[in-house]
Amino acid sequence: MIGTFSEWLWWDRLWLPGNLTWDDLKDEEGLVYARASHLYITVPFALVFLVVRYMFERLIATPLAALLGVTEKTRYKAEHNYVLEHYFITKSKHPGQADIDGLCKKCSWSSRQVERWFRRRRNQDRPGVLKKFREASWRMVFYLAAFIGGIIALYDKPWFYNLREVWNGYPRQSMLESQYWYYILEMGFYLSLVFRITFDIKRKDFKEQIIHHWATLTLLAFSWCGNYIRVGTLVMLIHDSSDILLESAKIFNYAKWESTCNGIFVVFAAVFIVTRLIIFPFWIIHCTWVYPPDYYPPFFGYYFFNFMLVILLMLHIFWAYLILRMVKMFLFGSLTKDERSDNEEEDGETSVTEDNDGHGKVTNGCGGGGGANHH
Repeated sequence: MIGTFSEWLWWDRLWLPGNLTWDDLKDEEGLVYARASHLYITVPFALVFLVVRYMFERLIATPLAALLGVTEKTRYKAEHNYVLEHYFITKSKHPGQADIDGLCKKCSWSSRQVERWFRRRRNQDRPGVLKKFREASWRMVFYLAAFIGGIIALYDKPWFYNLREVWNGYPRQSMLESQYWYYILEMGFYLSLVFRITFDIKRKDFKEQIIHHWATLTLLAFSWCGNYIRVGTLVMLIHDSSDILLESAKIFNYAKWESTCNGIFVVFAAVFIVTRLIIFPFWIIHCTWVYPPDYYPPFFGYYFFNFMLVILLMLHIFWAYLILRMVKMFLFGSLTKDERSDNEEEDGETSVTEDNDGHGKVTNGCGGGGGANHH
């Protein structure tokens, strides 16, 4: 069964134009072609990235956060209450007024006390600003290094300036050492993000992020095996260019350098729109959709590769919508948060609670019943 599946998976017609077979892509006469077996090394590289990230976040990002004045906000811990905890876990983190009224009767608490408990309980599950700062710093450093590496790998290549050169001689295009390392490092990094995705900050676009990571890995793996390496490097370069600015804006946002954050974000928005919604569809997808039939008859790989690019384009449009919402906030208000973030709710130290007899009193951050517990 495994042999039959493998034979079907690597059927020539899925990966190569109709007039070629895998035998035509054997390493000879100084030519080296990409092989699926080359990608096995991305797994240990992903593990190495996890170790390097751990060391970077603690030895570099944490001291940098202290230098920039990034500090954790004081949080109040929700006191233990079995009824509310059970409802929080099994039903909803945001109960409606009717549910709050029912919970008040079960707990003998006031509506204000129950609302405050849910507010504090939600805040307990949210990551602190230091964690966000360290994650953004790590991604910014990688994207910057990858972008610089991509420029070095591509600046002297003819297909960097003339997209028709992408298909010149395809698929008999020898793999370059710079292309090898560019691919392996990028795939190792994205695979490390997949490994860490359940531990990293979960934003409002969590599902879209999962789709993006898997679509990126699928696209890179397929382009590698189908020898779409030239256009694959161009796609990676385009994506890294705007990601640098996004992570930089986050870093300064967490450091409360508002004017610097706003300035970088405006530049990021412009670069994102130009690279993801103009260059990507009208140059890259045009290059992969229109030019190839001039060089070889369309085959499955041609359609599948373009399908994956269109999925990425749909994600770009979704994120462009969020970005434009933030631009609107910047122009007509204040840009103080990431639209994708699950932001912490305010819970002031001084608040009003009620005694069991209904009379209000002022307490110092206390919840109902037993007062507030501090982290």
